[in-house]
Amino acid sequence: MRSVAFNIAYWLLSIGYTLAAVAAALLPGRGPTGWIIRRYVRRMVQAMRVLAGIRIQYRGEQRLPAGAYIVAAKHQSWGDGFSVYDRIDNLAFVTGDHLEKFPLLGAVLTKLGAIVVNNCGGQKAREALKHRAADAHREGRRILIYPEGNLARVGEKFRYRTGVWHMYRDFDMPVVPVATNLGLFWAQEAFRKTPGTATLEFLDPIPTGLDKAEFMARLETAIEARTAELVAEATGQPVTLARQVATPDEKARAEA
Repeated sequence: MRSVAFNIAYWLLSIGYTLAAVAAALLPGRGPTGWIIRRYVRRMVQAMRVLAGIRIQYRGEQRLPAGAYIVAAKHQSWGDGFSVYDRIDNLAFVTGDHLEKFPLLGAVLTKLGAIVVNNCGGQKAREALKHRAADAHREGRRILIYPEGNLARVGEKFRYRTGVWHMYRDFDMPVVPVATNLGLFWAQEAFRKTPGTATLEFLDPIPTGLDKAEFMARLETAIEARTAELVAEATGQPVTLARQVATPDEKARAEA
């Protein structure tokens, strides 16, 4: 019943706030649209707690640097975006172009200054990421990116993409890794929700100036090791690092 109640609330809130955001997008400036989306995010986090029984505890917020920075987070659940967006002001986010397929949502993403890239990656996606992230950087905004580019099951990981390193290098901003075990309670896009206390932890920022290989290794190690520890903490099982799997796009190319 909790899952049913939450999913009804999810769609009602999403439709209602999207329509309000579309109307606000007709007004000058980002302020009105941003205000509505932030209220939407907070209502969703509240619905997760009250209806689905999923409470989120945040750790490591004292590690967040002042000024602009990049947030590179583990992605296990549709709830990830809500939980991060709720804690960081002036946040631009990188998202796949699949969201533009939802009616009216494209206009809202444009107004918010979202960084929309092709889910399949490649040169075109890298160019889009470079130019749209540069716009956010000029405005002094924080940037949220999911380096794996896909929702991973608990215990699995995808290849970490290098778009985050290009932003790190080009904009000379520190990167804050984020670990989570929310996938234990709201797995990927699953209808069923499991009540409990999920953890989202902001880890020590990675300072600027590292080369590509060192940065990518440090980022992946930090996120995956701490995520495995958070999963073990919640389940009472031994710490087990995630195994790497192919993305849906990689599987499709291999089959072709």
